[in-house]
Amino acid sequence: MMNWKCLTFSQLTTEQLYALLKLRVDVFVVEQTCPYPELDDKDKAQEVCHLLGYREGELIAYARLLPPGISYDNVSFGRVAIAQSARGQGLGQTLVATILSHCRRLWPNRDIDIGAQEYLLDFYQGFGFSAISDVYLEDDIPHLDMRLTHAQKPGPEQP
Repeated sequence: MMNWKCLTFSQLTTEQLYALLKLRVDVFVVEQTCPYPELDDKDKAQEVCHLLGYREGELIAYARLLPPGISYDNVSFGRVAIAQSARGQGLGQTLVATILSHCRRLWPNRDIDIGAQEYLLDFYQGFGFSAISDVYLEDDIPHLDMRLTHAQKPGPEQP
């Protein structure tokens, strides 16, 4: 059973902040062997929320939810991560459905733009996202921008 928390930067405890930063570094810097500026000042921007997914008290899923104007003109999310020990259990579907639910609650009737790794194109299309850019390299990893319009009906995986 997952326990979800959606908190602003100022609501995070030091333990929660440490756990989310450790998970992000483990996944994006260590596993993907991709040194990049993980601390980009977006974490503490106004209205940014941190979605934390716990199982048995351990942080195993995370995403950063961003209001319009931080990463894109539209609402966005990123830093989507699942602990290596929790992968292969369908948690990615649950995490994205939970992300979308919180984005719609926080910023209703807004389009959602993301920069997705290219290999996840089909995954995000299953939630109604469409590609809006060509593939580009970000930190030597192929990405493309995708959009979910607010009028789009939730995909079959969503609640």
